[in-house]
Order: sequence, then C-alpha cells, then structure tokens
Amino acid sequence: MKSGRMRAVWFLMLFATVVCLIGRGSVAVEAGTEEKRVIWSEESVGVEAGEQENSTTSQLYAQAAVLMDAANGRVLLEKNGNEVLPMASTTKIMTCILTLEQGSTDEMAAVSAYGAGQPKVHLGARKGEYYKIEDLLYSLMLESHNDAAVIIAEYYGTKWAGLSADIASHSGEESKRAVLAFTEKMNGKAAELGCSDTFFVTPNGLDGTLTETEDGQETVREHSTTAQDLARIMCYCITDSPAKEEFLKITRTNAYAFTDYKAGEGGSGFVQGSHSVSCNNHNAFLGMMEGALSGKTGFTGKAGYCYVGALRREEKTFVVALLACGWPNHKTWKWHDTQILMKYGLENYELKDIYEGKQLAPVAVENGQEERVELFAAEEKIALLLGPSDRVEVKWTLPESLTAPVAQGEVVGKEAFYVNGELYHSIPVTVAETVPEITYGFCLKKVLRAAFL
Repeated sequence: MKSGRMRAVWFLMLFATVVCLIGRGSVAVEAGTEEKRVIWSEESVGVEAGEQENSTTSQLYAQAAVLMDAANGRVLLEKNGNEVLPMASTTKIMTCILTLEQGSTDEMAAVSAYGAGQPKVHLGARKGEYYKIEDLLYSLMLESHNDAAVIIAEYYGTKWAGLSADIASHSGEESKRAVLAFTEKMNGKAAELGCSDTFFVTPNGLDGTLTETEDGQETVREHSTTAQDLARIMCYCITDSPAKEEFLKITRTNAYAFTDYKAGEGGSGFVQGSHSVSCNNHNAFLGMMEGALSGKTGFTGKAGYCYVGALRREEKTFVVALLACGWPNHKTWKWHDTQILMKYGLENYELKDIYEGKQLAPVAVENGQEERVELFAAEEKIALLLGPSDRVEVKWTLPESLTAPVAQGEVVGKEAFYVNGELYHSIPVTVAETVPEITYGFCLKKVLRAAFL
C-alpha cells in the first residue's frame, strides 16, 4: 500500500515536469542579436564639407590647432592636433586650476630667493615678502607673471615634498624640489584628464627639460603638450572642475590690484606691505567676439605665440587651442586663427538630440517560470553638436534568448551610439522583471492547481 502511494507521487511529479517542459525546447526568436542603422548623416554634402574643412585649416597660421566641443571634448576641426610642441604660458591654466582645487585662496605664500629670481614677465616679488594666493592667481592669469607661478608652486610643493615651512630660507635646490613636487601634481592631473602627450616641467610655461631615470636608463622630457591636450585641459577648467566658477571669475576680470604682506610683530598675523601691483587682462579675445568666455596667451622664443580660449553662445561652447602661431612680429596671428575657428564652429555645428529609442520585443526565457520577459532601455537626452560631415549610427545588441534565472535590472544588451565610427555613448538594456528557473516544486504546484481548480 505504501509502495503504491510512493509510485503515485513519483508519477505525479514526473507528469508535472513533463507538462511544464512541453514546448520549452525550441523558442521562437523575436529579437535579433544585432541591429545597426544610420540616424544622422548628410552624405550628399560630404565632399563639400571636406573641402570647407581643408579651406579653413589652410587659412591658419598656427603650426598646430584644434577646435573642440567643450561639452564632451570632441575634436571638431584640427590641424596637426596631436603634434607635441612647447606651450609657453598657456601652461598657467593648469597651475591655476590645480591651485584652486588643492588649496585656499586666503592662504599666504612666502617668497624665496628662487621665486624672486624668475625672469620677466614678473611682478617683482622680493625675498621674504608674502602674497595672498588669490592675488597671485590674478597676477598669474592676467599679467602672466612668472614669479607668481613659482611662488604658488613652491608654497604648495613645500608641503608635498616635506620641506621646511620656512620658505624664505630655502636653498635653491630646496626651492627646485618644491616646485618639481608641484609640477608632478600638474602631470598627475593631466593624466587624469587623458592628456597622454602632455608633460609639465615648469609651472609658468618657461621652456625646460627634466631628466628621468628608470631601470638605469635616462630619458630627457621636455615641457610640452599638443593642441588637443591643451584644449582638453581648458574644457575641464570651464566645464567640469569643481573650481570652474572661480577660474572663470579670475580669467574674465579686466583689471586687478593688490599689495604684498608682511608678518606682524610677535606672530600677530599679517599686515599689508608697500609693494603695490596692478594687473590688466591681456586676453584681447574677450572683446573680439560675442560670448568670449576665457583664455590664456603665451610666448617663448621656442614655443612662439600660443593661445587657448573659450567661447559660449546659446547652447554651444567651443574651445580653441593654438601652438606655434607665429613669432615676432606676428603677435596678432593668434587672434586671426582663433576667430576663424570659432566662426567655423558657430556656422557649421548645430545642437541635436541623437537619442532614438524603439519598442523592444519580449525575449524568450529558457527553463523559466515565465516563457518571456520584457526588456528595458532608459530614455535619455543625448545632446551633441553635429556638422555636415558627421555621421551618427545606432547599434542595438540584444539577446536571442535568456536562460533562467534572470534578475530584474540585469544587463543583457545595449544601445550604442557611434559618431563617425567611434563609440560616443551607450545605454544598457536590462531585464524588466525577475524570472526564476523551473523547479520540481513549481511544476508540482502548477499541476495540483490545475487539477483542483
């Protein structure tokens, strides 16, 4: 009798399993593995657009130049954009943004003999004087004072190199060690921003070399960057840095005045000194075009005239970087090149939303307690400046089927947007609900429910 009951139970379980699995071996595929199509293209004007780009770059004096979309770092137009060249005082945008992010503008920096000995252009700081970091940043960015950059770098580098806080008593070698500690931070920041062809030796942009030794091999590195890297650094300064508002405030100021400070008697703080400094902004581009936002000039005999500047008009923000843009007497060539590139961007690029969604078909679930499951891809606004030669494609990668168990939110595919063949953005495709796998207990409950209902 007992044996008969056991046989009946086993038979019922076997029957339940068969019932659950009928029709599950072969599943109709409703979603292909890959679908790709063009969603933006003006191929009919492609040749004309290419000719226009060549015509524009042929008008440039700069040896290397880049027009960049500041919103995403996409290069819109370039001339030798990856050529490694010295960048003169455009270096100071990195010195400024690093200082704003790492320190406090209320701090007081002492002047060493090394800092006071920097060549023109300089504010004429003297050993033993103190300057507020905020004042030095205006000196740095408006007048491009070389000693201001070194005073800042030595002040922060002293802490990072573990040197004596009595900066005025530093030896020349100690001062250099402190400044190199600061430029190491500059190089680290450049690496964070993806500027793989940038190397800072000085905080002020004066030409310099540094010999590095690794595994017994010596390598001489030069103070240098590329137009593309320089533009990327400026994009960060005005769009992504937590200190972007302070950076813009400083670089947009027309004039600024300050004095030195001296230590008060008996450690009573600081009192104003008698050394007065007046600064005027030498970024003439600020008055040349509507929407001019920020910028920094530079010149050394090796680098020639250099410039990096930004413009914002409506929803478009462009950055232009120029290297080796003439030598004396061609100081105005950088303004010529900057305006040509900015006008090209304004006239040829429009902001478009390239997002394109579609109705996703449910996908089959093998060995699942549900036969199919819905898929989900979030809707997003993907704003992008597009020109006549740009081509945007969307590529869906979707599963043919899934195997249980699958969890709600599990990533099973993606929607990818390609601009001119390069991946620009992707949206994950996820499972809309959890589907457990089939178990004997599930099958038994299903059969019993059917039998008793």
